[in-house]
Amino acid sequence: MSQSLSPIPQLPTEPARRILRGMQRYFLECYGVGGVPEVTLATGRRVDFMAVDRKGLIWVIEIKSCLADYRADAKWQTYLEYCDRFAFAVDEAFPQEVLPPEVGLFIADPHGADCLRDPVHSELAGARRKAVMLRYALTAAARLTGVDAPPP
Repeated sequence: MSQSLSPIPQLPTEPARRILRGMQRYFLECYGVGGVPEVTLATGRRVDFMAVDRKGLIWVIEIKSCLADYRADAKWQTYLEYCDRFAFAVDEAFPQEVLPPEVGLFIADPHGADCLRDPVHSELAGARRKAVMLRYALTAAARLTGVDAPPP
């Protein structure tokens, strides 16, 4: 049986990678957990960053590196049904007033992040939670072993 090796997917721009690095550090420092970048959902769409905290809450963080990136994104609302907590992560220069006030907001740089607005807590249904957790775990395991994650 041959397995295809692939690198961990990377966000497309250096500013987005810097924001991701800050969010990874934030979750390690604040929650004691790591997260997984570029997790593909059952819909085939990929979230920028997903983490599961010690309470079992599933977080989805959508990284926006510039205003054009935000304006071109028509899919972020579809992520709400796949997490308990949703937030945007942007850098300090991003015009925060354009982001919807009903979702969480982080300001991040490569050294960490600050939560400016807590994400609203929503509860996933049991079957959806199980499916998302399994996808998260399979993606993380595949990345650790250096093989492709299974298709959604």
